[in-house]
Amino acid sequence: MPSGGWRVGVDIGGTFTDLLLVEQSTGQFGVGKVLTTSENPAVGVRAALESELSNRGLAAAELGTVVHGTTLVTNAIVERKGAPTALLITAGFRDTLFIAREHRYDMYDVRLVKPEPLVPRRLTFGVPERVLADGTILRPLDEAAVGKLADELHERGVRAVAVCLLHAYRRPEHERRVREILLERCPGLQVALSHEVVGEQREYERASTTVANAYVLEIMDRYLGRLERDLANLGHRGQFLIMLSSGAVATPETARRFAVRLIESGPAAGALAAAHLGRLMDRPDLLSFDMGGTTAKACLIEEGRPTIATAFEVARIHRFKKGSGLPVQASAVEMIEIGAGWQHCPSRSFRPG
Repeated sequence: MPSGGWRVGVDIGGTFTDLLLVEQSTGQFGVGKVLTTSENPAVGVRAALESELSNRGLAAAELGTVVHGTTLVTNAIVERKGAPTALLITAGFRDTLFIAREHRYDMYDVRLVKPEPLVPRRLTFGVPERVLADGTILRPLDEAAVGKLADELHERGVRAVAVCLLHAYRRPEHERRVREILLERCPGLQVALSHEVVGEQREYERASTTVANAYVLEIMDRYLGRLERDLANLGHRGQFLIMLSSGAVATPETARRFAVRLIESGPAAGALAAAHLGRLMDRPDLLSFDMGGTTAKACLIEEGRPTIATAFEVARIHRFKKGSGLPVQASAVEMIEIGAGWQHCPSRSFRPG
């Protein structure tokens, strides 16, 4: 680890990439801001870092920890820019994502539109197997059938697969074997297993979260790889950490495997900063407001801490309406977000996003 006391916080938003450079012992700091390079966000991060290092007369080798928050995962899901993804689910449960909870988020809206799953039905496949709720294997995994599915996925150009088998949280052997077969047939395929992403019951939420994770794995792997190389080329030898939706941090390796945990990465960092500032001012109870170029976020902070939710929704069709988005079973700082502009909804006129 470098001996210098400089740390870096960098956040990628929809409009700007912001950077804070601070010296821990003296409190000296510098702020950098560049336009987000949406085609390759790592370019903007490097530009902001190089500019501020130059302004301070510092070398990257003098930096300690670099902490990074990003809205890249959120944007990929909302804009539907993830990798072509398939879902492998226990035979007989192919429509899990479409049936959902059979809940109408607006009981009296006769033109109600439900959110489209990230995986279309044509890329949802039933796997011959069955594990009961107590972990008993009712039907052994048909490995030959999985092999044929792997070949079909390759032919269809699928680059990511979510595997969500019934009660895999109780007995995960079948999911692990499915991954082995897929990678034997299709090396380089991104595979997310539900028992690793969400080791809990409730099949719909587990499937939705695992699909969201698989959908953005390729984007995050490519992005974090580029960012790590850029930092190394600049001479940074310190720790590089990624902000999670819960306000905790993780290594790039963990972020690559569980990218869905970064959906509220950037907004969470803002809420934590507001909570910290409130404690310093002896104002532990406050409402934080974080306004970016594309989204405004509000968070209620009580006793110096934001509330941490265990589940939330992303890409809501109707803002504030619970059930109008895609459920994600992951810890996140609880907040309300309002998007700028208008969002097009299928079979509807324009509606606020």
